Amino acid sequence: MSGTGEREERQMAPVMHRIEHGGNLRRAESLFPTAPRPWIDLSTGINPHAYPVPPLAPEAFSRLPEPDDLARLKDIAAKIYGAASADQIAAAAGTQILVPLLIEARFGSFTPDGKTAAILSPTYAEHAQMARLAGFAVRETQDLADLSAADLAIVVNPNNPDGRLIARDELLSLGRHLAAKGGLLVVDEAFMDVLAPGASVTDSVHEGLAVLRSFGKFYGLAGVRLGFAVTSAAVAARLSARLGPWVIPGPTLAIGLAALGDRNWQAEMRLRLNRKAAELDRLLSAAGLTVVGGTSLFRYVRHPQAQRLFRHLGEAGILVRRFAERPDCLRIGLPRPPEWKRLEKALCSEIWHV
Repeated sequence: MSGTGEREERQMAPVMHRIEHGGNLRRAESLFPTAPRPWIDLSTGINPHAYPVPPLAPEAFSRLPEPDDLARLKDIAAKIYGAASADQIAAAAGTQILVPLLIEARFGSFTPDGKTAAILSPTYAEHAQMARLAGFAVRETQDLADLSAADLAIVVNPNNPDGRLIARDELLSLGRHLAAKGGLLVVDEAFMDVLAPGASVTDSVHEGLAVLRSFGKFYGLAGVRLGFAVTSAAVAARLSARLGPWVIPGPTLAIGLAALGDRNWQAEMRLRLNRKAAELDRLLSAAGLTVVGGTSLFRYVRHPQAQRLFRHLGEAGILVRRFAERPDCLRIGLPRPPEWKRLEKALCSEIWHV
């Protein structure tokens, strides 16, 4: 086999592994077929108080998106996320598609032999999957210092599922180190919108440091599918060229422009989420659960009977997130207003404590 053929074979070697995610109500229905309806889905960490979608003009559906609207979206995103300019913004239908494009922009279409990726874990499993598919030898670590030896490093900050927050200065230092040796640090700030300004690194991006920002979680509109990469202007231009002129559908553009431009809603929602997270903490504590982490969109709890509680809640029609590799942990999102009493009743039941 030729050298080119061997290389292609190595590139094809990584295989897709099934990754469990929150929000799979069909699977929950199969696990708990007699559970009452409607389901209460607390498994995703998506804001239950969604941004009120404005009326959309028929042209948003019947016409191709206008380039000027995409330019305005990038400009507003730059201001909201703290980027130096709209030239540092690339927009896509969610952030997942941006990870392989950032890798390609930094390392080329074919990852050179021997390149390694390090993921600060436990975290969102798709990032490790994308790195493997790009040809990297992937390792997961709980020590930030271990990332400095890699060529590609990925950090979710604040982290999903435990809410771990890495200090800005530490990330900037790691980004400089990786950039100096031709590497790349990707910081996924999907949950950063819930925090007050100051923790993000979007104002300091460069060729070796890129930031992902997700729209759907904070605004409660995951189905809209909108995400951004904040990176150097040169890399952002390459990403946008690869994505093409109509990567963001017209309805998504209209919703994104309205929501990102609504500073009052954003400020009020941060306060509301903090109050609701504190209310959930009190409820979980009263049920004997120890909150060990999270953000204001979800709480991360640890209990020796976590699997029993998962089943008990499932039988009550309440879906939370469990983790095969951490059987004593659960992630529990915020309920919608009508769902609190049902959750409280299920948590206070003595059945799952037996």
